[in-house]
Amino acid sequence: MKSEEENSFEAPEEKNRSERLSVETSMNTKTQLARLLEDLGLEQYYRKKIQLRKILEIDEKTLIDEPGNQKSDLPWYFLRKLVMVNVTARNVTCTSVCNSCSDNTSGNAKLSFENLFNSTNTDDKVNPLDIITALVLCSDGFLQQEIALKMSMCQFSVPLLLPNCDTNQCTLMLWAMRDIVKKCRPQSLSESKGFIEDRIVLSELPMISFVRLGECSLSKSEILNKLLSNSQQYHDTFVHCNMECGDSPRRISNRLTEITWYLPGGNTNIDIFSQPVAVANLRGDIASFQTQYSFLCQTSAAIFVFFDHLGSESEFSLLTNQQNKAQIFLVGNYYSKRFSEDAFKKVATELGLTNGNIIIIRKKQKNEADFVKSLRKRVRDVVENSKIKMTIEQMADVAHELGILVDEDSPECQTAKTNAEAITAEIEHIFKFKEDQLPRQGEIWKLLTWLEKEEFRLQHIGSENIEDYKSELQKKKKELRKMQNSYEIPGTERFYFLKWIQMNLDDVSRVKLSELREKYKEKCKNPENKEEIKKIDRQISNSSLGTEHFFREMGQIYEASLSLPQTDPAHQQLQHLPKLCAELLLGGFPLELVDGDASNIPLRWVSDVLSQLSDLVSPNRKILVVTVLGVQSTGKSTLLNTMFGVQFAVSSGRCTRGAFMLLIKINEDMKKVLNCDFMLIIDTEGLKSPELAQLDNSYEHDNELATLVVGLSDVTIVNIAMENSTEMKDILQIVVHAFLRMKEVGKKPRCVFVHQNVSDVSAHEKNLRDRKLLLEQLNEMTQAAARMEKKEENKSFTDVMEYSPDTGNWYIPGLWNGNPPMAPVNAGYSEAVYELKKHIIQLLGNCGSSANDIMDFKEWMTSLWTAVKHENFIFNFRNSLVADAYTSLCAELDKWEWEFKKEMYTWVTNAERRISNFGTIAAKSESSDMREFLTCLKSEASTELSTLEIKLLENLTQYFKQTEPHVYLVEGHKEEFSNSAKSLRKEMERSVFNQLTMAAEIREGMTEMDEIKKNHIKQIETAKKVQMSDEELDKEFDKMWNETLKKLSFSEQKTTNVFTNVSHCLRINLSHRGSHACELLSQKSLQNCGKEPFIYTNENILNRAKHTLGRVAKWFIFDNDIMHNGQQKLSNSIIDDCTQFVSERVKRKNKYSDTYIQEILHMIDEKLQNNQDVKTETEFEVSLKQHICGFAAREFQKMHEENDPYRCLVKNKEKFRDDFKDVFYKRDQCQKKAEEFAHHYLKPAVEDFISRSLGLDIIGEMLTCEQFRTRMSFQYSLLLDLLSKDDIINYVSYIDSYEKYIKTWILNQIVEHFSTVSTIFEFEDRHLQSCIRSINDAINKAKTGKSDEMKTFVEDICKELGDKLVISKDVLGVFMILNNADKEQFADWLKASVNNMAKDLRKEFQTLNFEVKLQHLHVHPQNELFNKLVGCGKQCPFCKAPCDAGGGGHTEHFALLHRPRGLGDFSWPNTQKLITDICSSLVISRYKEIYPDWKISPDVTLEASDHWKYVMAKYKRDFAGHTEAADIPKSWNEITKEQAEKSLKESFYVR
Repeated sequence: MKSEEENSFEAPEEKNRSERLSVETSMNTKTQLARLLEDLGLEQYYRKKIQLRKILEIDEKTLIDEPGNQKSDLPWYFLRKLVMVNVTARNVTCTSVCNSCSDNTSGNAKLSFENLFNSTNTDDKVNPLDIITALVLCSDGFLQQEIALKMSMCQFSVPLLLPNCDTNQCTLMLWAMRDIVKKCRPQSLSESKGFIEDRIVLSELPMISFVRLGECSLSKSEILNKLLSNSQQYHDTFVHCNMECGDSPRRISNRLTEITWYLPGGNTNIDIFSQPVAVANLRGDIASFQTQYSFLCQTSAAIFVFFDHLGSESEFSLLTNQQNKAQIFLVGNYYSKRFSEDAFKKVATELGLTNGNIIIIRKKQKNEADFVKSLRKRVRDVVENSKIKMTIEQMADVAHELGILVDEDSPECQTAKTNAEAITAEIEHIFKFKEDQLPRQGEIWKLLTWLEKEEFRLQHIGSENIEDYKSELQKKKKELRKMQNSYEIPGTERFYFLKWIQMNLDDVSRVKLSELREKYKEKCKNPENKEEIKKIDRQISNSSLGTEHFFREMGQIYEASLSLPQTDPAHQQLQHLPKLCAELLLGGFPLELVDGDASNIPLRWVSDVLSQLSDLVSPNRKILVVTVLGVQSTGKSTLLNTMFGVQFAVSSGRCTRGAFMLLIKINEDMKKVLNCDFMLIIDTEGLKSPELAQLDNSYEHDNELATLVVGLSDVTIVNIAMENSTEMKDILQIVVHAFLRMKEVGKKPRCVFVHQNVSDVSAHEKNLRDRKLLLEQLNEMTQAAARMEKKEENKSFTDVMEYSPDTGNWYIPGLWNGNPPMAPVNAGYSEAVYELKKHIIQLLGNCGSSANDIMDFKEWMTSLWTAVKHENFIFNFRNSLVADAYTSLCAELDKWEWEFKKEMYTWVTNAERRISNFGTIAAKSESSDMREFLTCLKSEASTELSTLEIKLLENLTQYFKQTEPHVYLVEGHKEEFSNSAKSLRKEMERSVFNQLTMAAEIREGMTEMDEIKKNHIKQIETAKKVQMSDEELDKEFDKMWNETLKKLSFSEQKTTNVFTNVSHCLRINLSHRGSHACELLSQKSLQNCGKEPFIYTNENILNRAKHTLGRVAKWFIFDNDIMHNGQQKLSNSIIDDCTQFVSERVKRKNKYSDTYIQEILHMIDEKLQNNQDVKTETEFEVSLKQHICGFAAREFQKMHEENDPYRCLVKNKEKFRDDFKDVFYKRDQCQKKAEEFAHHYLKPAVEDFISRSLGLDIIGEMLTCEQFRTRMSFQYSLLLDLLSKDDIINYVSYIDSYEKYIKTWILNQIVEHFSTVSTIFEFEDRHLQSCIRSINDAINKAKTGKSDEMKTFVEDICKELGDKLVISKDVLGVFMILNNADKEQFADWLKASVNNMAKDLRKEFQTLNFEVKLQHLHVHPQNELFNKLVGCGKQCPFCKAPCDAGGGGHTEHFALLHRPRGLGDFSWPNTQKLITDICSSLVISRYKEIYPDWKISPDVTLEASDHWKYVMAKYKRDFAGHTEAADIPKSWNEITKEQAEKSLKESFYVR
């Protein structure tokens, strides 16, 4: 048996056999490659290469940390691990192989010597080198770069020469390694603590190559790993046979040449070599791969040849005939069976080798450690003394001479390189280059940023007029845009170019920055060089130059071009830029979201890029957003790069500034889980940056950035360091501030706190106390932020967002496993980041319902940034997504409320019919007492209302549970809308009870009339028994008539005094106002009130208003006329409403009821309550109520007298006489009575039914029209109509008599709609047909009755129709005389009469004017639509714009479109000129102290009020009237009608 030492250096025989086999069957290598690619599932990618963005896609396997059970899973597993820089990436074995191995060695298996001694079958395994080779062959250039970069970070060797078995050629992977940047500190810089940082392909280093000649029992790669690892930390840089799957036969990776680098860290005790060195390793026998060997001979400083035997001539000639620049070292195993001492001496002599060039393993005298030590010594000598140094870029020339391909030789890559170098070659001084070549993003852009923020914040306005100041700022912005347009525009191109220019710019920045640092270090030695130090410091800050600066310039060019006329060629030529940038973003290129230098977002540029992106990926593609926040240089970018495999800049001197976003595609299998199509990753600059800390507004800058990115994200990763409590407090305050702001505007981002550099396995348990401390800090910061934002109801962090200290904190070990630069990435870091990634994806899956599409994200970003530019974020936040969600909720609530009302209208109609039928033959089994019946109905009404209220509230609850996008944004309004539902129920209950009471009182008033008719029937029955002439009959009738009148309980003289009842109700209503009100009532008789138009004046109100408003009194212009005008408008509005109510009641021709006047007084009280901003006194209220009650009492008195039973009886005297004679003479009245029944009893009942139903139909039809769907669409349509008519009279009417104008406008819209369609007749005919069917069904059913009495026959008809129609009680009296008639004959006549009645009604429907029909409806559509669409009726206390809030229960009012205050007749007291100021410009949060229930958001677009600016500018003289015309700011006169219309769309979020 061989010794342990020997065994440790011998590779398995299988390896040598496989290599011999691969050489012997070189003719079959093509099929070998094809077979391997097929096994790995990569055959389709050999021609159509795998792209980097495919690897970055998030799919189901992202969450599975297993290789898979098929060979085809292995490449993707390797890539997933590699992208997350996991050093275990090369350990790739199928789970099926692992399971079979474990099955064979299970404890229960019977001992099998055959299995024990036979070697394991490796055919099912794949060598990691084959997987790497296959993947690199199947990848495009950008993925090859990513693979090389990540392998380098893991301290894996990287392909230098990539073989292709198909073509027997190899490729120098120069482009693939271009992106690798390395840092080191040679021994010469250890004292100065300096370092060298350079792109590895540009670093001039000695290269030491290791090759094998023939068979070799030593594991060359394993020895190399030991050579490059120090004693404390071994690392497998090269794959070797003792690694997992390393002993599997190599099928395509023979002739692969790999490269790695040893880079010293400046510590003599740790460094193996004092200088940086490249190490190459050729796989396979150099006898078979002479091209690769020749390449290494010409590029290496030394070549170490491993061998067992040097016997053949070919091997001898191979070593002696090469034109070697490199030193040759022979490494052999003396105790190998095949070692030949003679052959060895011959070769050594021929090559002129010395003892220093020969390393022979000798048994016992030299163990493994000694061997590696001697090998290191030889390498160290070469590194320190060799003159042969070469960059990988220079190796390309050697490759070309030898016929080796170079990956950079593709035409597109070379063209891009030339173009990029043409730009970067001109850069001598970066800051000067930026000034000259990128001028638009310098001081101009910073000044534009300041102007934009000043437009919102108005911090430097002084005593200037606001609108004039804003006009001046806009003028300066235009001048700066003009200046930007004056520069010439350079041209650029695509991905290769971008990569080249990115690398070149990094190289330039690195060199320039290194020079500046050296200068800075020198100047700092002399403290007197303060100014020079400052200057160099500024240059260092401004020496960052990357592709983002060019894109920033592109953005500024584009934004500046938009200020040019559309016909300008420059404007047209640059329209493609956003699409170009969107394509790059889709291709995985980061886009700058926030410019870190100017702290601003070029909104139009970013918005248009996102719009183009939306078009490219097709609309409605949803995105979820992940963001990282934390202190500068805490590894935020590295964390995102590791987690998602992306490439945010992390190189030296390139700390992230601002914020960058990058798009990752979600694979189809994960779309259902995450409910989105893309993930957007946002990387941000560090908070508390030392550079910014010295600036006054650094906290503001950090707050803006944190608010923006937290607001945009669905999950925010917060990097914190527990050890620095002061710094942590500052960071937490900024972050908590951002979360609080989001909660208040409806956004609910998730949060994960990440603690880096915590590696202890017990970290989670041990840090329990720290997590408790963190939560205390978060609570403290929440309270501080809540005080600042005036939202002090938030007491703890959990009030702001869902947060658990256990699941919301993640501990991640350090990034490096050892000391850089030679340390690989810590496997623990990669694994911990992977677990964090799975957690974040799980969080995103839970918040999938909040995913926005790209256009929604754009809107949200725009609104967030606009609000951020204000000092008070929560107070100023307005967003179209929130508005859309709010509008949708309002629309749903309106629909539910209408269903609620419609149900109750139907129920009340049915209840009123039951009351009207009370005591008649049409009534079903009801109570005999009206009061008891009314109580029963009210109880039924309460039950019905409760049922409908519960249904409405359930709808609301379900609405908030749905996954509809953006529902979560309006969750803050849930309580408000619940209150609205409850207040609707209370309002409807009061209204329903009033209607029931009125109907009952009217029915009781008809009792006397019923008594007369009942008595009349008895008298006729008596008269039938006596024979009389006509004259005797007349006398008998008169005698009976007079006797009947005497017996009745009323007389002609007896009349109810309505004034007395009304006075009593009025006195009760005003009793709560105190004795003064009672005294005022006594001073004037109600009979004398309401005869003249109402005009009220009082001086006391002026002084009281000034006193109440106090320090904001300057916002009001106190003028007697203005104060009086407000009261007069209010009183006119109330009088109009009450007059309409009186008119409607009078038309119904009923007796007076006290409920009428109580309803009127309730209307007045409600109006006064809703208009408290109009200051009124007791005198005003009493005068107004007396006026209205006086007028109403007069009208009700007339109505009552006209409907008095006595008068009704006298009118019908002659009809009774005719009936009397007909009965006496026994005339056949069958046809006559059938016609009379149809005409006098059924027809009114049918007309009443249609009248009651038609109002609801009209409302339902109008609600389908766009302008009546929601309050916002209604207001938009109304103002658009005003704008299109362009008539000053309409505008004045709208402003001065808002309510009256609105009602008239609604009525006109209804009339216009139904005048052009036949819908109204269809409604009428539908209800008519329904009634006719019911009548005919009732007749047919009555015919089947057993009784032949006509009284019973008619009674049966009436009972059957009682559920639908209200039929007069005295109908039976008409048919008492028909007892002997044939009911079949009567039924036929009745059906004929009903058909005639239907024909007559249809003619009436077609000929009757629609406006006349509207007047007779039971429910007036215009009033219902007004109540539904105008909302609460409140108006802005400053400009009188109407409240646009939805629901009746809202506690905060807001208007979407405020007006210049001059339109409300406000003028400056000293000049009498109308005021042009708009509340949304003037407003500061202090107004809340006086008007706490109003929210006046600033004019966020600065164009939202363009509509009213246009109107005021156009009609300034007309509006001025008796005052002076306003001084209109110049910019107002430039607003066009089209811009005014556009501003309406923006204000009401019309798309």
